[in-house]
Amino acid sequence: MADWGPVIIAVVLFVILCPGLLFQIPGRGRIIEFGNMQTSGASILVHGIIYFGLITILLIAIGVHIYTGASFLLSVLFTCMYVCALEDEFDL
Repeated sequence: MADWGPVIIAVVLFVILCPGLLFQIPGRGRIIEFGNMQTSGASILVHGIIYFGLITILLIAIGVHIYTGASFLLSVLFTCMYVCALEDEFDL
């Protein structure tokens, strides 16, 4: 089973914390601005620190895990298909 928790958490946090997409701390004219689609070096630094803090809390301290069985099932399916192909090729 594959653990997709770190991948999903990292992608969601990255999208949410892109400076200027939903909010920007510090803003150009105010402390916080919403949806201005602009960025600055200071806001990149602040959003990077917030991202690091949240991902550390969610993945290391809390330990978010999302397990899927799809990769295991696909590997079993491909193994069965390979065995069937070998049986047909060698008339087993």
